[in-house]
Amino acid sequence: MRFPMLKSAEDIAALVGEAGFLPFFRGEIEGFSVEELTPAELWFAADADGPWEWKGPVIRLAHCAYGKFYRGKAMFVSREWFPDFANLRRDGYDFDARMDEGLARGRDVPIMEELWQKPSLLSKELKFRVCFTEDRKKNFDSSLTHLQMQCYVNIGDFEYARDRFGKPYGWGLARYTTPEAFFGSDFCREAYRRAPEESGARIAAHLEGLLPHASSAQIGRLLALR
Repeated sequence: MRFPMLKSAEDIAALVGEAGFLPFFRGEIEGFSVEELTPAELWFAADADGPWEWKGPVIRLAHCAYGKFYRGKAMFVSREWFPDFANLRRDGYDFDARMDEGLARGRDVPIMEELWQKPSLLSKELKFRVCFTEDRKKNFDSSLTHLQMQCYVNIGDFEYARDRFGKPYGWGLARYTTPEAFFGSDFCREAYRRAPEESGARIAAHLEGLLPHASSAQIGRLLALR
């Protein structure tokens, strides 16, 4: 597939819908990222929004999953492909089933418990609720990344502080949620329709057609949990 240049949130949302997967940052598969496909002058432009500001609008426009899904770095995954992607990464387990089987990391559990109580939380709210011991503070970021890599947590939007004129400023705060809350009951029905291995094979076949210049090892690393 020949990827178009990305000049707006609408362009990215359209590509996510078509390609199914789109890393935000440059990776080992050449030409397959928002970073590489966006003109340099649109990054940190003083008089216009750019890729950093487009992330929230892309999530809303495409109703897609966004989070640290690709080797601990950010990636968009379309609504169409995320159930299979989550099934593969979760190895067929809901998080509560993973807990029952003794497979969940103990330090990840408090984050999930908070997101079960509140369907979404800003990053600072989630950290405040979870990090009331030094050990939890130390492990918070790595646990949050791990839960995103396992597809139990995603970012549902970004929110900005506003000045007295109502204009947003600064870095957007991520609003964390779960795919079950974000996509609703349809996701819950679709995620485990297949064996995890079948989901992985479907995604691999799709990516091989999408990225003929990528090696099977590169595609495997995109799919891999680590």
